[in-house]
Amino acid sequence: MASNKAARDGERIWKTNIDKVNAELVTLTYGTIVAQLCSDFNNKYSEVNKQLDKMGYNIGMRLIEDFFAKSGLQRCINFRETAETISKIGFKMFLNITPTVTNWSADNKTFSLIFDENPLADFVELPNDGRAQDELWFSNILCGILRGALEMVQMQVEAHYISDVLRGNDTTEMRITLLRYMEDEMPPDDE
Repeated sequence: MASNKAARDGERIWKTNIDKVNAELVTLTYGTIVAQLCSDFNNKYSEVNKQLDKMGYNIGMRLIEDFFAKSGLQRCINFRETAETISKIGFKMFLNITPTVTNWSADNKTFSLIFDENPLADFVELPNDGRAQDELWFSNILCGILRGALEMVQMQVEAHYISDVLRGNDTTEMRITLLRYMEDEMPPDDE
């Protein structure tokens, strides 16, 4: 799928097939979830990151069905097409953003998503405890969502942030690596 066609499809689907939710409501609700996790795990940010990833994984396993139902798309033919579809259609459908796909590895198994905007991080200030800026990946739920959704279409991936403007970096960048194509098998019980 050409990048321009994916962008047009994402815009068309956003305008015609998606029920809209107030962005501020989503942002504030998500922020409350992260704050509660920080409290529940006594600001052990590595554990908060794991919980956000796990929550996202479970969401992604279910969200992929909604994606296919509303987009009308078929499975992608390769990982490059998958990256463009994630960026220009998936993120557009669910968050009304279009991160940039870049930094492909030589073997075409790893790429980056650069986020110019992140509605989950609007109105957010990380805790000023001297650790959150180095340890908390505030939007880590998105990594889990991608992992869960892609596993449902037989792609095992690793997704993680390497930079975040909330941590003082210039950009927010997520790295996605294809680990393997899976046979038709049941996903692991990750609840």
